[in-house]
Amino acid sequence: MTAPEETPAGGVRWKRFGGMLAVTGVVTAGMVALTASGVLAANFSISGMPFTVTATNLHGEGFEQFATLDSMIENSPNQGDTGGQMVLIVSAIDQAQLTKLCQSVSLGGVNLKITAGDNGKDVQARALVVDSDLISGDADFRNINVGQDASTFDKVTDPATGKKIKGGEGVFGHQADTVDIANLRQNNYATTAARFTLPHLRMTFTSDGC
Repeated sequence: MTAPEETPAGGVRWKRFGGMLAVTGVVTAGMVALTASGVLAANFSISGMPFTVTATNLHGEGFEQFATLDSMIENSPNQGDTGGQMVLIVSAIDQAQLTKLCQSVSLGGVNLKITAGDNGKDVQARALVVDSDLISGDADFRNINVGQDASTFDKVTDPATGKKIKGGEGVFGHQADTVDIANLRQNNYATTAARFTLPHLRMTFTSDGC
């Protein structure tokens, strides 16, 4: 029997909290209502192949999180027992900075690995939207609202359209003025950004992932 995981002062264990978001969204809103309106990540079919993202530190100005329903192409070889649809956690950040970013995807015996932001200049992202089924790290939020209807969110803006990025009506979520996460780790299925600046970018095939 393992001891219960301690939550650091001012922080939230995202693995546990993110799971609650997804489950609550399904129960209260239904699968159709989970589809986000205006979310950048909703405008393409996901491959269904997960990829890992890590960073030693993330700082975000304008933060939102809620559940969504992502779809694969018809008869995707990666759909498994999902039916081609996955309930995922959307994390949206208006302005993001990430230190020592690493992203890897397993291609069967080899990993495609990308690193950036490890030479003194952080990775910068504008209107960053990430769809995940697992998020972990030590997080600190400023001025957070938990349980807010995701359709009323106003912290993240798509600069191309000027529209707010938000979830569907009746979907459980939370938003905050800022978020800081140490030792971030995500299991992702989609990432979009209006702009993504990757200093010291390196892409290679390796035997190990992030």
